[in-house]
Amino acid sequence: MLGSSVLVALTAAAGAIASPLDLITRGTPAGTGTNNGFFYSFWTDGAGQVEYNNGAGGSYDVTWRNVGNFVAGKGWNPGASRVVTYNGTWNGASVNSYLSVYGWTKNPLIEYYVVESFGTYNPSSGAQKLGSIQSDGSTYDIYRTQRVNQPSIEGTSTFYQFWSVRQQKRVGGSVTMQNHFDAWEKAGLKLGTHNYQILATEGYQSSGSAQITVQQS
Repeated sequence: MLGSSVLVALTAAAGAIASPLDLITRGTPAGTGTNNGFFYSFWTDGAGQVEYNNGAGGSYDVTWRNVGNFVAGKGWNPGASRVVTYNGTWNGASVNSYLSVYGWTKNPLIEYYVVESFGTYNPSSGAQKLGSIQSDGSTYDIYRTQRVNQPSIEGTSTFYQFWSVRQQKRVGGSVTMQNHFDAWEKAGLKLGTHNYQILATEGYQSSGSAQITVQQS
């Protein structure tokens, strides 16, 4: 979230300044909360236009245009080693976007992604591979990156990001989080106390849309 390090480091900064009309956001305001029994989080850096809407149960939809960076989705707080099941549509395959199980821990402060699908930019680019696992019908490659003095759930901080990146991209299925937590620990990547965990859509300097429904198996 909050602009992944690999995205920020390896993607050129936007050259145009958004007009005041581009900054108008309709739908659910940016922030966190609960809706129909699920936790939601919607963060944006304020550039471009993002419209996020909570729907029934674990559903949400989001449309973005000429954004800087945003992350939005529904799930739970706290996160856990649950099986996350989701389905829907994600119109981000041809732009810079991710679809992932996304969360945070504290003590240590960790931002993590289990990337189910990504668009034109592979988040593993330029990062050192620490291993791989077989889970839920695919190989996921494991990486760690670092963010220095960047926004986080604890304010501006320096923290690590843990990544599992699915090789066979998909939009829909089940994600066994315990498998990823175990693989990260085996690779020396230690999580802390769970904060929130959502099925997130993220966009960076792009335009697109998604309609996603998440549930716990």
